[in-house]
Amino acid sequence: MSEHKVDFPQFYITTAQPCPYLPGRQERKLFTHLSNGRPSALVDNLLKGGFRRSQNIAYTPYCDGCKACVPVRILVDEFKSGRTFKRVAKANSDLKIERLGPVPTSEQYSLFRAYIDQRHGDGGMADMSVLDYAMMVEDSVVNTFLTEYRGAPEQTTPDDDISGIDVQNPLIGVTLSDRLSDGISLVYSFFEPDIISRSLGTYMILDHVKLARKLGLPYVYLGYWIKDSTKMSYKTRFGPQEFLTSDGWVRAGRVTGI
Repeated sequence: MSEHKVDFPQFYITTAQPCPYLPGRQERKLFTHLSNGRPSALVDNLLKGGFRRSQNIAYTPYCDGCKACVPVRILVDEFKSGRTFKRVAKANSDLKIERLGPVPTSEQYSLFRAYIDQRHGDGGMADMSVLDYAMMVEDSVVNTFLTEYRGAPEQTTPDDDISGIDVQNPLIGVTLSDRLSDGISLVYSFFEPDIISRSLGTYMILDHVKLARKLGLPYVYLGYWIKDSTKMSYKTRFGPQEFLTSDGWVRAGRVTGI
């Protein structure tokens, strides 16, 4: 009995706060702390069952009278790139892609800071320090990894060409992801905000679909989708996909009331 109590997570509810996606509404979250003492299968099932991870906290919306947040996942085996996605893939075919362990760097934080300041300056991450960023990356009890996307090396003048110096490709995008037993969960992505033509946000999702297929994993988890939020509308482009409902995961298009 005591062992069961230790293994079973304790859940808590946050106080109500203004919803960042739907004006005029309040949000609350149900959350639990993750730790190395939790069975890995339990943590895995939480993340597959609609919870999201932020550092070592797993949370899900718990809002009074609102069920707008719907967990979504891409069906990898059935996913096919249409004309637009193929153009995006071609535009980024020159990128250098590297999968890394959850180790934060100052270069990543500089890019993160530029992205947040330009795209989400009024959001919940606006005040994140370099230490906060480091905790976001490395404070994880699951199989977490980073993907770095680098462009071509910047051209140098003869005066800058110093023999023996390796010119590193500039970092233009980063994705923080969790590998689950049945898929890849995208935790957070950021990229060079001034590079528009590459559609980097779209490309990074396509790249993780490709990675999941290579690893034989059937799903890519995109987090929550909200029908009435323009910020979330891009997620429905990556189909076919499933929504998590009270009846379990249901193929999009067969769900009523959403």
